[in-house]
Amino acid sequence: MPGFSKVSHVSFSVRDAAASAAWYRQVFDLAPLTEATGPTWLSILLIHPPTTLIVELQQHDANAGEEFDPRRTGLDHLALKVDSRVELDEWQAHLERLGVRHSPVADHPGRSILSFRDPDGIQLELYHRPDHP
Repeated sequence: MPGFSKVSHVSFSVRDAAASAAWYRQVFDLAPLTEATGPTWLSILLIHPPTTLIVELQQHDANAGEEFDPRRTGLDHLALKVDSRVELDEWQAHLERLGVRHSPVADHPGRSILSFRDPDGIQLELYHRPDHP
């Protein structure tokens, strides 16, 4: 079976690519990578240098302006791995400093999660599991 080496990028459809890019840069310290446009869309790509994960923010002219809804077919949420439970507390403090609404850190058997949403309502999670591969 053919394989792949890692996740290249995640692409979100957003209402305002510039506003979303500013938010993702502030929250995750992403760096600008490139911008592209087509006849009916704008795309802003940001990169997380330590992991090389690329976040693409696509603004389509046909976007009706509705907020993200995980109950519709498509993305439910994106979870990013952190390496320790302490890092979740650090993230919680970071989000509080930025005024980003979030859940409290939820500790469950074998895992801990901190949830929040981007400007379009896309749910993001910071996830720690001690035995995470």
